[in-house]
Amino acid sequence: MSKIVVTGPMLRDMVCVAAAFLEKNKKAIDALNVFPVPDGDTGINMSLTLQTAAKEVREAKSETVAQVADAMALGSLKGARGNSGVILSQICRGFSKGLAGKTEMDGRALADAMQAGSDAAYKAVMKPKEGTILTVVRMMAKAARQAADQNKDVLEVLDAILAQGEVTLQQTPELLPVLKEAGVVDSGGTGLLVIFKGFKMSLDGEEVPEEEIKDLGGFVAAQPEEEINQDIEFGYCNECFIKSADASLTEKDAQRLRGMLEKIGDCVLVVGGGPMLKVHVHSNEPGKVLQYCQRFGMLSGIKVDNMREQHRNILDEDVPDNTNTQEAKKVEPTKELGIVVVAAGEGISEIFRELGVDRVIAGGQSMNPSIEDIAQAVLEVGAKTVFVFPNNKNIILAAEQAAQMMEDVRVIVIPSRSIPQGITSVIAFDPDASAEENEQAMNDALPTVQSCLVTYAVRDTTLNGNAIKQGDILGMINGDLVLSGSSQEDVSLSLLQKTVTEEHETISIFYGEEVTKEKADALCAQVEKSFPDCEVQMYAGGQPLYYYIFGVE
Repeated sequence: MSKIVVTGPMLRDMVCVAAAFLEKNKKAIDALNVFPVPDGDTGINMSLTLQTAAKEVREAKSETVAQVADAMALGSLKGARGNSGVILSQICRGFSKGLAGKTEMDGRALADAMQAGSDAAYKAVMKPKEGTILTVVRMMAKAARQAADQNKDVLEVLDAILAQGEVTLQQTPELLPVLKEAGVVDSGGTGLLVIFKGFKMSLDGEEVPEEEIKDLGGFVAAQPEEEINQDIEFGYCNECFIKSADASLTEKDAQRLRGMLEKIGDCVLVVGGGPMLKVHVHSNEPGKVLQYCQRFGMLSGIKVDNMREQHRNILDEDVPDNTNTQEAKKVEPTKELGIVVVAAGEGISEIFRELGVDRVIAGGQSMNPSIEDIAQAVLEVGAKTVFVFPNNKNIILAAEQAAQMMEDVRVIVIPSRSIPQGITSVIAFDPDASAEENEQAMNDALPTVQSCLVTYAVRDTTLNGNAIKQGDILGMINGDLVLSGSSQEDVSLSLLQKTVTEEHETISIFYGEEVTKEKADALCAQVEKSFPDCEVQMYAGGQPLYYYIFGVE
């Protein structure tokens, strides 16, 4: 009996069915967060990312699996949202590279694509953490290779991928203690498994079921990949291209340079070959980085940014040439500097506008903007250099990828993790100073403000040894869940008692869309009484999900 192979049209259908299946189950994945706060958005981010990939696949004139995979990679890159979506886009990118030049996909080609996808995902993360989607894709790729080595056809290899994915997903709590304590598995890995189940449905001729997935193996999903957005010790982001006139750059050259750069920094990226290598690294010795690179050829596109906090994600060097992102609604530069921020809530957005921000992108927790959204906002500013404020740790990665896409506009990401950080940093902007001076001043402003959030628990859980019940009021300081209670006011005051010190002078209160002005006024009066040495300022933020956001400076 002849072995089954996947053609280009079949792969197109696989991507579309997987996107529909993931869309059907995104809410189930969203609800499964390590922290029981109402901001789980792994399912939404992965779904929107794959939806954009499916749209690109449907619109592309592609007949081979290589062409379809290229369209999937490009679409997922343009639509990537949040850390989970960005990682998925890198899996798609590697998958595409594994199918390069292929007309059809047999079992061996699928295994090669899976391995390339796993490799790309690991390379994209500064500090890969096991027990996440990375572990799931790596073990799925390993199972694919083993099945292909036994001369299995593409359906049998896919079955092996799914079987191993199920097993690995259940093992993730043993790899990450925070998952085990909460009794959950990784939500990014769950989303990836849903995608491959969609692939199998397509090949089996099954329709996407109306009901959502109910059985997640006795666990619910989490999103620890959001935690990989961490502070780093290296302050300069170096980027450049190394060009060879005789197209002689090899993978060995890239590996050798990577080894040299890893000794003086992290977030090391060296990709390409032949006529050009693309280099990205964070270090404290930018001059030495360029000296190392110069050993391999002529340098161009040199950029050195002072970025105290940044993640590395890789874009293929030819992506800007294949996307029309920079062509749509482009505004010719009319000024030197501009600012784009991400914010949720009309009141908060208006504050940013009053501070002189050029563009406000609607977004935040549970509504992360895509790479393309950010890139388009940057182009609409009409400035030679644009500062981007993500104001959320789960948007930093997408903002940095958008920055990588820009050819004609210099984009500097100020890695703000909260609204108070973003406001304080924007206030430090000086339109008469240089881009470099502003970057330094705005980065320096970030750690001067403490951010507190008051929200509610969406489910029962145990965290840090404390039992939390659905509906409890939760308090967070700088992204860490520190206390719970039954009253918004009591939790708010307790949060501030833990945060405010003798050195602090100002407390800013932003009340959310579910809080009345009368209730906010009453809390403001209590804060003024409890902290008489601080100036207390209150604003109607209008933000969803969070009753109150506090900035303490």
